[in-house]
Amino acid sequence: MVYHLEFEKPIVELEAKIAEFGQMQNSGDMQEEITRMQEKAERILIQTYSKLAPEQKVQVARHPNRPHFLDYAKRLIADFTPLAGDRYFGEDAALLGGLGRFRGQSVVIMGQEKGHDTQTRIHHNFGMTKPEGYRKAQRLLALASQFKLPVITLVDTAGAFPGIEAEERGQSEAIAKSIESCLRAEVPVVSTIIGEGGSGGAIAIATADCVMMLEHSIYSVISPEGCASILWRSAEFAKDAARALKLTAQDLKQLGIIDTIIEEPMGGAHREPERTIDVVGDYIERALADLQPLDAATLKTRRRQKFLDMGA
Repeated sequence: MVYHLEFEKPIVELEAKIAEFGQMQNSGDMQEEITRMQEKAERILIQTYSKLAPEQKVQVARHPNRPHFLDYAKRLIADFTPLAGDRYFGEDAALLGGLGRFRGQSVVIMGQEKGHDTQTRIHHNFGMTKPEGYRKAQRLLALASQFKLPVITLVDTAGAFPGIEAEERGQSEAIAKSIESCLRAEVPVVSTIIGEGGSGGAIAIATADCVMMLEHSIYSVISPEGCASILWRSAEFAKDAARALKLTAQDLKQLGIIDTIIEEPMGGAHREPERTIDVVGDYIERALADLQPLDAATLKTRRRQKFLDMGA
């Protein structure tokens, strides 16, 4: 399904006209007009995406056509073998993970999956992980340490599932233990925020040696709507909250929370998903190459110190 953001409207209207003219019998004058319109559309696209406000970046990060975890796994991971269940309660389809080969190297990979349509979104609970999902992450991290396999995590969640059953099954403990498992992993852990990085739901699998963000993704302690509801008693102030939260990749790089910003194709990852996935793969490959010469003790010490230094 084609989906357009409100601020993209001028670009979409121009592109629709270009497509309409392209189907007509083109004279030389018509082709000249199409070229002129294409140049104008590209110019508006560059102008729009080079100065996105934080609230607009939130919209881009949530764009339903952005590539999700399964898109990355399909394109980057050969022989992906998903592993299910936490060995305590059950399977959580919001957080997926397993074994596979990333560019010839055996890895453990995990991440949240939001789904692409109504049926898959409901199946994956919109990427909102329950305690059994985080306990599955702990199991995968232990497996990675046991077999000396590097870990790749792809973060895309509005936050952990807030339902009462999640609290009954120990949501906060599951998230805390997942963070602890990341810190204690004896292998390289590389994390990329590919869409939304919401609250503990994100950091549970993003406590990594190298944390990267796509250019128009977001990473914050709470959603702008949740923050606005608490501070201003109304979600209508989400725009103000988005600006105050410093949730963009550019803000977080400046604050030292993330290590690397991955540039997206002009117009966002949703316009060229395959190219975006390939670029993310290149960054992950380089990050793993830098980390793999380090022994387990060094990795754990550096990783722990990295997070202790934040906010100092």
